[in-house]
Amino acid sequence: MYIKTTGLVLRETEYRESSRILTVLTSTEGKITVSAKGAKRRGSRTAASTQFLAYSDMTLFFQRDRYVLTEANSIELFLGIRDDLAAMALGSYFAELMETLADADMPNPQMLSLVLNCLYALSEGRLPKNMVKSGFELRAMCLAGFEPQLEACHICGRRDIESPVMSLTGGVVHCSSCAKGLARGEVPVTSGVLEAMRYIISCNGRRIFSYRASEEVLVQLGKVCEAYLLAQLGRGFGTLDFYKSVI
Repeated sequence: MYIKTTGLVLRETEYRESSRILTVLTSTEGKITVSAKGAKRRGSRTAASTQFLAYSDMTLFFQRDRYVLTEANSIELFLGIRDDLAAMALGSYFAELMETLADADMPNPQMLSLVLNCLYALSEGRLPKNMVKSGFELRAMCLAGFEPQLEACHICGRRDIESPVMSLTGGVVHCSSCAKGLARGEVPVTSGVLEAMRYIISCNGRRIFSYRASEEVLVQLGKVCEAYLLAQLGRGFGTLDFYKSVI
């Protein structure tokens, strides 16, 4: 059976001398493993379209629970990322996180759209990297079922929260009065950070970066979104560590 789809290469692994094994996040089949025979061979027509972080049109042959690439044409290679070490490191983190959060063989067009939008933003270089990173982390967690509840204090229900405090493990927010005596894992956030997080969670996915914030807010927003993600997933990421080492 032949399948036509679009997909982003999240990982490429060398196989023998001339082939690649790909992890691809596709628009129709979800996250799949694809055998790209001859993709590394000199003069191969699929060399560019099967490289790491390439977004491509793909024709796949599916048989006996295996996907084999028969044809591919690149749609976007995100060249602006490939010329910037920090951007490439951040893009690698996005790919590792997608590998972790996306379900195998389960289509999630919103997840693919998110990572593509964020890679485009990195490639264009018009937005601060920490803004793209925090937007990606928080929105990805929402799409994966880890959306924090930030509309009101989890205890008293107050929406206009002064001196808000967020629970990284509980995924909720408290006012400073209700936060007293609570368990560890609570971090103070400013009202500006809370508003930015509320916007990222609720906005149209294509307008995820259509908000204004000071550099101070962006810095704290980045710290909180990263800390929330790591606390919820209970693990670290080598690509994140590398990104931090080059910025």
